[in-house]
Amino acid sequence: MVVICPKCKTRLKVAEEKLTAGGSRFKCPKCSTSLLVKKPAPATERPVDNVKIIVAHSNPAVMNEITSLLHDNGYHTVAASDGIEAMVKAVKELPFVAIVEVGLPKIFGFEVCKRLKGRPETKGMKFILVSSPYDKIRYRREPTSLYEADDYIEEHRIHDTLINSINVLKGAAPERQEEKVEKAPEKQLPQRPEPEPGPSQKTEQKPETRVIPQETMPKPAPDERIERAKRLARTIISDIYLYNIAKADASIKNDTFSSVFALELREGIKLYENRIAEEVRTQGDFFKDTLRAFIEKKKRSL
Repeated sequence: MVVICPKCKTRLKVAEEKLTAGGSRFKCPKCSTSLLVKKPAPATERPVDNVKIIVAHSNPAVMNEITSLLHDNGYHTVAASDGIEAMVKAVKELPFVAIVEVGLPKIFGFEVCKRLKGRPETKGMKFILVSSPYDKIRYRREPTSLYEADDYIEEHRIHDTLINSINVLKGAAPERQEEKVEKAPEKQLPQRPEPEPGPSQKTEQKPETRVIPQETMPKPAPDERIERAKRLARTIISDIYLYNIAKADASIKNDTFSSVFALELREGIKLYENRIAEEVRTQGDFFKDTLRAFIEKKKRSL
């Protein structure tokens, strides 16, 4: 440990094994000031918060769906929109559960899970990976590895399975569909009958509701459409990786990922081009950029 002399501000290195609980005296070599150095108290381990959940997702609509569902069930939420923000907030807030999108920007969700599981302060957290398989017919099985996550939910099943998954991780019995108590319908207040117009009163006509044709509806902002393109690219690439982890890692080490997964990438690019408008694709090759960044990051970690 490093001790600073209060008189001359000299920095002194002191071996902790030489210190006692009551403190040990040292003399500053520069000004001869006597210093009493005590052994630092062991850091107390902070417990996770059993009502706090971090939700890390790049799609605002999905984020709203998850947080609303959690709030309705009594949980407090912490939001994160990318992998770096998710890691920083997880360490700071210590939530009980982290619900993490597989294809997060900056750091993929499965990497966030692996890194946080390896940290002493967050190793006790539970992790649920959320994926949006780009081909629901093809990917009907679970991934070959959850990357140390505790559970895995597909995006279109969040409302049906998320709370049960959290209950299981918390040690509670899963909620059974047949045991759910249906909410009583809200009572309708009796409507007051409108008074009939008198002979001198004119009948007011309600203004016609103007229906805006679909083709004239405002389009999403350009930045939003670009983010959607990047999100789809991450989804496709993360699907290819999660369902073929051993094969993908070997191909990344050998610089053969693109050739080994040529068929999957062709199918992914075709889907990407069908879903992303040409005017967005001309602004950048977001699929290729995402794939290249993913391979480079995985290569450094392997």
